[in-house]
Amino acid sequence: MIRESALDALPVREALPALTRALDGHGAAVLCAPPGTGKTTLVPLVLAGLVGGGPRRRVVVAEPRRIAARAAARRMAWLLGEAVGESVGFTVRGERLAGRSTVVEVVTTGVLLQRLQRDQELAGVDVVVLDECHERHLDADTVAAFLLDVRAALRPELRLVAASATTDAAGWARLLGDAPVVEAAGVSYPVETVWAPPARPVRPPHGMRVDPAQLAHVASVVRRALAERSGDVLCFLPGVGEIARVAGQLGGLDAEVLQVHGRAAAAVQDAALTASAHRRVILSTAVAESSLTVPGVRVVVDSGLAREPRVDHARGLGALATVRASRAAGRQRAGRAGREAPGVVYRCWAQAEDGRLPAFPSPEIRIADLAQFALQAACWGDPDASGLALLDPPPAGAMAAAREVLSAVGAVDAAGRPTARGLRLARLGLHPRLGRALLDGSAVLGARRAAEVVALLSEEAPRDYGDDLAGAWRAARRGGDAYAARWRTEAGRLERALGSAGGGAAGAGAAGGGAAGAGAAGGGAAGAGAAARGLSAAPPLPETGGEPPAPSRGSAPGPAPHTPEGSGAGHGRAVGTDDHAAGLVAALAFPERVAKAKGTGGFLMASGTGAELADGSGLRRAGWLAVAVADRAPHSASARVRLAAVLDEDTARAAAAHLLASGEEVRWEDGDVVARAAERLGAIELVVRPLRDPDPALVRAALLEGLRGEGLGLLRWSPDAVALRARLGFLHRTLGGAWPDVADDAALLERADDWLEPELSRARRRGDLGRIDAGQALSRLLPWATGEAVRLDELAPERIEVPSGSRIRVDYTGEQPVLAVKLQELFGLARTPRVAGVPVLVHLLSPAGRPAAVTSDLASFWQGGYRAVRAELRGRYPKHPWPEDPATAEPTRHTNARLRGR
Repeated sequence: MIRESALDALPVREALPALTRALDGHGAAVLCAPPGTGKTTLVPLVLAGLVGGGPRRRVVVAEPRRIAARAAARRMAWLLGEAVGESVGFTVRGERLAGRSTVVEVVTTGVLLQRLQRDQELAGVDVVVLDECHERHLDADTVAAFLLDVRAALRPELRLVAASATTDAAGWARLLGDAPVVEAAGVSYPVETVWAPPARPVRPPHGMRVDPAQLAHVASVVRRALAERSGDVLCFLPGVGEIARVAGQLGGLDAEVLQVHGRAAAAVQDAALTASAHRRVILSTAVAESSLTVPGVRVVVDSGLAREPRVDHARGLGALATVRASRAAGRQRAGRAGREAPGVVYRCWAQAEDGRLPAFPSPEIRIADLAQFALQAACWGDPDASGLALLDPPPAGAMAAAREVLSAVGAVDAAGRPTARGLRLARLGLHPRLGRALLDGSAVLGARRAAEVVALLSEEAPRDYGDDLAGAWRAARRGGDAYAARWRTEAGRLERALGSAGGGAAGAGAAGGGAAGAGAAGGGAAGAGAAARGLSAAPPLPETGGEPPAPSRGSAPGPAPHTPEGSGAGHGRAVGTDDHAAGLVAALAFPERVAKAKGTGGFLMASGTGAELADGSGLRRAGWLAVAVADRAPHSASARVRLAAVLDEDTARAAAAHLLASGEEVRWEDGDVVARAAERLGAIELVVRPLRDPDPALVRAALLEGLRGEGLGLLRWSPDAVALRARLGFLHRTLGGAWPDVADDAALLERADDWLEPELSRARRRGDLGRIDAGQALSRLLPWATGEAVRLDELAPERIEVPSGSRIRVDYTGEQPVLAVKLQELFGLARTPRVAGVPVLVHLLSPAGRPAAVTSDLASFWQGGYRAVRAELRGRYPKHPWPEDPATAEPTRHTNARLRGR
């Protein structure tokens, strides 16, 4: 029986006429409605004609999270007075509850993405609602782009609704072809803000780590809120681990503590979404920001933290990272306290910090690993995604990294088109890395064992499972917790998907062997995207894609969680211990993360990044590891290993065969030329032996590398050579033209062939460089061809003869040539000497050789400055001449006594 009173109470009802008109006229619309207004529940029922008397249509509602999909289906079924699976059903990964009579089906965006790849027309579907599109999940953005292709090329009558919990809808309206924006007012009550920063500074989050002091503070704020306010408390935390730790600090409360997140058991999720007579504390991830409405909440405690995907493309490390939540997320969270009555939000940071927070969360397409997106785009017929209608284009660097991954696993050909292997990978509903591990691992381990390990890698295991992947596998087999139950379900799904994806590993080929299937490129999933771009659409993929139908309720159970070794079940042959199997699968998924020990607890990965195990890890004595999960703090040189498996060298070589390289290595290392024959696995040295007769060209390159790194000081620089370099540098600055640039080491090394040969090619080691006369070598750069070289001594003389008869060396190392000479030796010289037309800077020295004056105008000095110098120094140096008229005095380098004795 339809619950009319509950339907009438939903505020979005007022916007339904405008939404209907927008869809009738334009075929697409953006619906902006705050959480709790009924946009997720009432709107699909009206569009399907299940309430309101409209025509019967089949509606698919896409939710970003499994928990939200299940909750929305249950709520709609309750409003209709039915059980889930009748008029309203849902499909999420590994679970389906829908039947022939289902009119509204709630799916995750991942399920809809796979469905579009199998059936580009979405046959039988009349309306698609993209819920929570403001969250900008990558799957949601991709689904929207594919649906716009479908409308443009195949099904212009398909209706699209982009539903958002915020009013920032202009971008989506443009994307949908200037679609109308329909706004629904929500019923909201005032929410008081209480700023509750920690009393002492806490460390900012890095990677997945959150300062325990921050979590202790959040727990104390929850206790404070319970004491100061009435009603249920909803506390937002970044992840499952933080929820568990805060829950552990809330013992002894006169309230029920519920932990709500995507991994929580269905019973816990249902309890959180059902009003209770007993007071509750709901600890939740961001899923409760807008996807779920939790009744009874009057108080929100906001930790101010969120999780976003991050990837380090240079090192191949990707994971979720803890970040400060955006101001938009803060508004959404605070609003949950004012859904049913006036409420309050306790914000666990200072008010002064609020304005410095990011305005909105980052769209996943800008920050996430794009390998799976790139494969989906390639299978859709648009390898570079340039033709897809996206709110934000994918970053070029991330797409390049994604294409490298796809090429390495044999998913695309040289043109970026999907191979037959790539099409199989796309059907698995996994990241291409994990798909490769499943396909190739099953050939060795059997389908079930490979599926079990991949299931462990696809969802991070609880921390108490440890950092040993094989140990976590055994714990999951024994476990009776919610994670173990989800793991069994996922392992069964993957085993079924492997069988329906084209024979599993039996036909998978080697990791890099996908080119054999290149003839299939563009086929199968080109579909609507290809048609829109003038390509012929191939037949749809079989209905065995990445989200194969889960067994119906009441059907026979799936396979047992573990097939004993040697049973031969599945594809390939089941061999090896758990440690071997876990290491093989992890290495196949992450070949650049195979790692060799370089000391206790320290490892070097094939990518070149260091990796470290936690103290006390049972893996610290392993010679090789396959690193499955690692993260790296922003300023850390090494990654922290969070999940890995023991590996042997032979398996590492096989899994990362494309990284194997061997050859002569001649390089500058530790201050000299090192020549050796080496075999490497990426950055890891496997076999090294000295080379007795290395290639001379490689030696020469190594010597140049040393000169670049340590400078030209490795050559023999006599005083004359240093002076010649300075003289040439002066002429280059002053006259330019044919005079070479010798001041810069890099510029000189670019011309090594012109001045360091033949000595450089004869050199074999550092000592040989020290025997190369730099002055003689530099003389080869003089402009001999133009005849200017013979003017070197004229234009930049090494020495200048002064009136006393001395020949004084000129210093050309500064911007202006310097002539440092005793004052008495210049008596009678009225004009300043010049070189290449530039007056020298005369450093006039005392009889003891100390600076007395500096001038570039001797005439002015004799007329003025000399008198002051004479007055100061003649008493100090009475044995030397200090005439009143230096212009007529005899220049000398001797004392008065010597002068009189001549």
